[in-house]
Amino acid sequence: MLADMTIQNFAIVKSLELEFSKGMTAITGETGAGKSISIDALGLCLGDRADANMVRPGEKRAEITASFTLEQNSAARRWLQDNELEDGDDCILRRVITKEGRSRAYINGNPVPASQQKALGQLLINVHGQHAHQQLLRPEHQITLLDQYAGHQSLLDKMASRYQRWRRAKNELKALIKKKDDLDAQQQLLEYQVGELNELALGEEEYQQIEEEHKRLSNSGDIAMTSQAVVDLLSDNEDANALNLLNAAQQRLVELATLDSQFEPLATLIEEARIQAQEASQEVTSYLDRLDMDPQRLQYLDERMSTIMSLSRKHHVHPEALYQTHQQLIQELDKLAHNDEAIEQLQADVDAHFAACLDTAEKLSKSRRRYARELNKLITQSMHQLSMEHGTFEIQVENKADTHLSPLGGDSVAFLVSTNPGQPLQPLARVASGGELSRISLAIQVITAQKVETPSLIFDEVDVGISGPTAAIVGKLLRQLGQSTQVMCVTHLPQVAGFGHQQMFVAKQTEKGTTTTRMYPLARDERINELARLLGGSEITERTLANAEDLLVAA
Repeated sequence: MLADMTIQNFAIVKSLELEFSKGMTAITGETGAGKSISIDALGLCLGDRADANMVRPGEKRAEITASFTLEQNSAARRWLQDNELEDGDDCILRRVITKEGRSRAYINGNPVPASQQKALGQLLINVHGQHAHQQLLRPEHQITLLDQYAGHQSLLDKMASRYQRWRRAKNELKALIKKKDDLDAQQQLLEYQVGELNELALGEEEYQQIEEEHKRLSNSGDIAMTSQAVVDLLSDNEDANALNLLNAAQQRLVELATLDSQFEPLATLIEEARIQAQEASQEVTSYLDRLDMDPQRLQYLDERMSTIMSLSRKHHVHPEALYQTHQQLIQELDKLAHNDEAIEQLQADVDAHFAACLDTAEKLSKSRRRYARELNKLITQSMHQLSMEHGTFEIQVENKADTHLSPLGGDSVAFLVSTNPGQPLQPLARVASGGELSRISLAIQVITAQKVETPSLIFDEVDVGISGPTAAIVGKLLRQLGQSTQVMCVTHLPQVAGFGHQQMFVAKQTEKGTTTTRMYPLARDERINELARLLGGSEITERTLANAEDLLVAA
């Protein structure tokens, strides 16, 4: 609930301090006094756009502060907690505008963007302006009003979430299909490349092994000749070989050791050398026995190495890396081979998300149709009360989710009306006159406001075009609404103002060439005088005073 508001140097307001009460507060005043100025100022605290022209001429800045009590506003308290701006059970919004047009916004003393004030403001106050009946003609506003009355926000949230998932999957599928032609061409190339490498069937370290074997076979003649020469030097040469020489040397050292023991280790070393030379001779001989000089094998290795080198150049890698390249290409081909499977899976996801959307859209549509029937009766009854005795109101809800799905579901919502007997139901814009549209709009606003959780409602001259008995009914409706909700109504009609639980008066005065607006609550006697002025104009008579008192008594 709005508790109080302070306005400094705003437009033609020098300084204004206002306190607000529960129930219905009627705001009246002289023509041109600025009855809506407090609402305009409050709008700044609710995140409206600021302008340098809002600053009172001659002043450096304008400042507006509005205080709210939040005992019965769990949504606002939760918002403040989520944004770490909570400060007890009260909330203070402040807005400062400089004469240069700069603006600063505050929530509970914390500087915030105006967008945050706007987000919080929607949970604190609902403003119904004098042009609301024009908005009523817009289809998007009609569905919003129905949804507000139905109060199925959880369904709307689920619908929006499922719709986004469906659209995201649909876009992914579209992109994947668009790339499919390029991927198919790439897949054909990979199949050819992998086919070549599969035919080669190169092992992980096979190239290094082939390279070694090829080198050995290519030089087998030199290897055999040199190896045989080594064997000859070690053991086979009859004239002189290493084994014979070492054996003779070892015998001499054994003889010397009998004369001097220092030769014993030397004799042992020579013996060890002789044994190692003998083993080396045997190993080289064994190698010669195993040496394969197969020319067919060499030809095979030549051809295989040539193929490996050719494929290596084709793939721009070293021969040693060809095996790894082969494995990478296999993985890429496998991934592309599953492209159709990915498209099929994504298509299945799109279908599943779409089915979920349709399910939620149908539930949303059922809820809308249910509350539309309820609203039809209430608004039709209200039209009868507002001097449209033969009027009929109907909300048409048509589910087009199969072809016209959106984050709001698949419903087309239209407000239809008939104002005369025998007249068929037609869209609101085609049938209702300006006065009828204003009354229908007011009926809708009052009825839907009863279901909105916002604890404060402002009606800014929504009774334009209404007079006489109809105005009294409007006042009665607003007063009934004020029993459960704080209602502030800017009005020029005494029949509406008389129903206020309290009344505030807006006056404009000029002193020394300076104009100032002030606003203050009226006592009962002052209310009677103000209602009499509204009834009779500038001349207040005993009769208008009596009529004014009758209005208060009737209320």
